[in-house]
Amino acid sequence: MNPVATIPLPINEQGILDGKKKAKKVKEIHKRVKQQIEKKNQLYATHANKRRRRVTFEPGDWVWVHMRKERFPTQRKSKLSPRGDRPFQVIKRINDNAYKIDLLVKYSVSDTFNVADLSPYDAGEDSRSNSFEERGDDEN
Repeated sequence: MNPVATIPLPINEQGILDGKKKAKKVKEIHKRVKQQIEKKNQLYATHANKRRRRVTFEPGDWVWVHMRKERFPTQRKSKLSPRGDRPFQVIKRINDNAYKIDLLVKYSVSDTFNVADLSPYDAGEDSRSNSFEERGDDEN
């Protein structure tokens, strides 16, 4: 139902509809509705961004590229195929959301990626490729 249709019509002493008062009331209603919409949008944005983290990369950083089936159809033939090949280096930062990656020629896809398809690569001291590899006493 239209909220404007539910407000009482302003009538002056002579019983004539007062257009200026009605216009003023309608503007007040629009202002209140706009404030409510903005308040709800902020609430929705806060809830949606609660677990998001801002990630930025610089040229020279190493990243994992998420190989989506749509973008890498030859590498992702089934859902059990690996979702990453190896870490790649960032060549250029286009903006906070797009990066140019040093891809191999064998992929034959664009080398520009969205930040959602990239994750940071950490080559720390404990970066074993096989977790079952013997390294020492596991009891401690």
